[in-house]
Amino acid sequence: MRRNLRFCFPLLCAVVAGAWAVQAHAQVGGAPTTPVHDPSALRPPAGARVAIVEFEDMECPDCANANPLLREAAAKYNIPWVRHDFPLPFHAWSTQAAINARWFDTKSKKLGDDYRDSVFAAQPSIVDLNSLRQFTEKFAQSHGVALPFAMDPQGKLQAEVKADYALGQRIGIEHTPTIWVVTNSSKGAPFVEVVDRTKLFQLIDQALAETRSAAPERTAHK
Repeated sequence: MRRNLRFCFPLLCAVVAGAWAVQAHAQVGGAPTTPVHDPSALRPPAGARVAIVEFEDMECPDCANANPLLREAAAKYNIPWVRHDFPLPFHAWSTQAAINARWFDTKSKKLGDDYRDSVFAAQPSIVDLNSLRQFTEKFAQSHGVALPFAMDPQGKLQAEVKADYALGQRIGIEHTPTIWVVTNSSKGAPFVEVVDRTKLFQLIDQALAETRSAAPERTAHK
């Protein structure tokens, strides 16, 4: 597997008979823009005006590159960062890492996200399922959590990961990471894909300004 790609490209499920087809995009001229087929998930959580929505693969090098920036942006603007799993079929340990993260989510959402961030930071040293298990055991121990022998004996967490992957397919995900800045506004574009990550803060500023100006219209007659 080449580790120097800007994006990790999935083997997407074909429309007919569920066959897998390799999806590839030329990188000349920059990153592709995802054709959104189902935008229903591209909204901020209830009560939020603006959020970051990301589909990620924990074994994807470019997801690891994006991770610190997204964490910084969510903290700087105090906005939700909605993280969806999209583990690519050709990655050896990304699905198990996503299952592990969801197990830590059951302890606390912060612990789950800390695990995701830690995996991304340690990604070059995680080469297979065995090294992932060793990393996960050390993470659990350092956070005072007892790791069970089987983290998902009934397959419920794996089902959640698969549901996220299916959601990404419905939307039209073609690469990881795929990142949007989304708003609760009914005016203009309610979501914008972050193709050039150097413009992430600018896109968030614009989204906050647009939703702030719309707020008085919803409350003026109360």
